[in-house]
Amino acid sequence: MKKIRAVVSGTIQNVGYRAKVITIAKVLGLTGFVQNLDDGRVRIIAESEDGDLDRFIDAIRIKNTLIDVEAVEVEYADATGDFADFYELVSGGETDERLDKAAEYLKKLIDVTESGFGNLNAKMDAMLEGQNVMIAKQNETTEEIRGLREDMKSYMDRKFGAIEDDLSLIKSTLKASGMLN
Repeated sequence: MKKIRAVVSGTIQNVGYRAKVITIAKVLGLTGFVQNLDDGRVRIIAESEDGDLDRFIDAIRIKNTLIDVEAVEVEYADATGDFADFYELVSGGETDERLDKAAEYLKKLIDVTESGFGNLNAKMDAMLEGQNVMIAKQNETTEEIRGLREDMKSYMDRKFGAIEDDLSLIKSTLKASGMLN
């Protein structure tokens, strides 16, 4: 059984780093703890029976949008078996500070959401107004097409009537001249 003592530095406090470390440790079956230090670093003590400590060290070198691990100082030692699980150590007042910070972020989120939806409602109203204008234009166009259709129908009826009259006259003239039976 082996043990590491690690001190991690970088942008790692108040960004969810400890929670990620706990998840990684539990997946690898490690025991120990993770703790914020007053100087902005994080201390990790981890023990393992099957030697996954090197994988753990690699995995805790997290770099993402919020977390940026700059350095991991590691000391190896013999395990003591003092830990039953992997957990987070918190210092006095840390929970209160984090709850206050969470409440502050929640308030900001609510403000942004409310103001954002206010703008969204105005944009939706403008879109609906535009849609109403388009529907009115569409109705105008439909009525214009109907009118043209009626005009064309009456024009064609007159033309076909005139053609039928002319054909009747031609037929009667041809019959009278004996060219048509």
